[in-house]
Amino acid sequence: MIVGEKEILSVRVFDAPREQVYEAWSNPERLARWWGPNGFTNTFDAFDWRPGGDWKFTMHGPDGVDYPNHNVFVEMVPFERIVLDHVVSPEFRVTATFENAEGGTKLSFRQQFKHAEQFEPIKEICNDGNEQNFDRLGAVLAELSA
Repeated sequence: MIVGEKEILSVRVFDAPREQVYEAWSNPERLARWWGPNGFTNTFDAFDWRPGGDWKFTMHGPDGVDYPNHNVFVEMVPFERIVLDHVVSPEFRVTATFENAEGGTKLSFRQQFKHAEQFEPIKEICNDGNEQNFDRLGAVLAELSA
């Protein structure tokens, strides 16, 4: 949901342990399987899992368009929080928090954009895309639990 002038917050409870949900982010092979909206695939060029480390990748759209991305990891608290900055346009910070909830894991995904003029034209697309991202994450977690 759009919660501010430049911010989107997506929250979902997954039927999986917190460690497994966190590892779906910290393991590049798992992350590549679910990151992005429906129909997208990923090619990771760099995944340096440490504060200050680069995560460079290309999202391949279902329409054949490639979307280069560059993130920098800011903070990782195992099984609790991941913070990263998307350092190319549109610039934003993602803060993902992981909490025990209802026998599973509550994941909160906060996306704070740096510039309102970048946020406004894409906010609905990002909001919908984040929900699709969560759907895809849920499918990967269900496979791991099977």
